[in-house]
Formats: sequence, C-alpha cells, structure tokens
Amino acid sequence: MIDPVVLSLVVLWGVVIALGVCVLALSRQIGILYERVAPMGALMMDHGPKVGELAPPVAVTTWEGRSLTIGKAAAKSTLLFFVSPTCPVCKKLLPIIRSVQGRESRWLNVVLASDGDRTEHVEFHDKHQLSDFSYTLSQPLGMAYKISKLPYCVLLDAGGTVRAKGLVNSREQVESLLTAYEHGVASVQEHLQHQMTIDAAPQKG
Repeated sequence: MIDPVVLSLVVLWGVVIALGVCVLALSRQIGILYERVAPMGALMMDHGPKVGELAPPVAVTTWEGRSLTIGKAAAKSTLLFFVSPTCPVCKKLLPIIRSVQGRESRWLNVVLASDGDRTEHVEFHDKHQLSDFSYTLSQPLGMAYKISKLPYCVLLDAGGTVRAKGLVNSREQVESLLTAYEHGVASVQEHLQHQMTIDAAPQKG
C-alpha cells in the first residue's frame, strides 16, 4: 500500500509541473500577442511639412520676451509640443514632456507652443510651472504646421528638417517620436513594418 504522504507529494509535484507547463505556454502566447498588437505610435496626420522636408522658419517670441526662430539650423534638435490651457490631455502629458526634456537635454530642446491672448495663459503657465520650457504664443507657428488637433508634437533635427510628428495622447506615443528619430524612419509603424518584412523574408543558407 502506498504511503499517503508519498502519494500526496507525487500529486503535488504533478500539479507543480502542470502549472509550469501552463506558465510557459502562456508566456509564449503573450509574446505572440505582443508582436501582433504592436505599440501604437503617434498618429501622423497628412498636413503641414512632411517628414523629411525642411521646416518653414517661423520667428516667435518666448514667454520671457526672447526672440526665437523655429525651423532654422540650431545647435540641438527641437521638439515642438503644441498645447492649450483647455486641453486636459495636454496637461496630463506635461510631466512626460518635462521628463523627456530632462533626459534628452544633451541633444534636444523642447518648445511649448500655443496661441491666443497672453492673459488666457497666465494661470496655465504658473500652475504647471512652465518657466523651465521655452513657451511661445504664436498663431503663425500653428498655421505653418497645419495644427488642427491637440496635443501634437513635431520633432525637428538640428538642421531644421522634420524628422517625426504626430498627435500624441500617451507616454508611448511621445516616446515613439524619439524612436522614429533614432531609427531614421517617419514613424514607429514604418519601422515595425520594415522589421516584419525582414523577419518574414526567407533566410539564405
């Protein structure tokens, strides 16, 4: 007769092994699902200067009264973040944009852009402590990039060329612009499509 303790140990080990197999199977399925449901990058709208084109130079004045020309050659790349005091998603993304500015300051300047009367922006500027950004109110700047929806980002390289752009609603979409810049593509979707094509190609040898 089998000892009940031994029998229980055998059953327990059987359960542990079965659970281990299930975890491995689930991990594999999650990996496949992640590949199929790729992270969505910023939604690029077909308006304004296209990726790869030189940006139109636009002279603006910052909140502090400093003259600045967006689109001309500069020492660093520029991330334009178009915002509005009445845009709740813009406010949600401000800490993320601040994080990007701090992390990438070696090669990137961030400019917050909006329009309207200055008095409409005073509370917004002070409440969110935006003095550490270049902040400009310029209707011509928004018109030059055909901005119709917010929040919207445009990434220019140091030479003034548009390298990435799109409507952003999350950290992932903001980061996707930097990823597109890093890989030299117009968007993360283009990079993923290229990678899928490479993976699907028959291997030689």
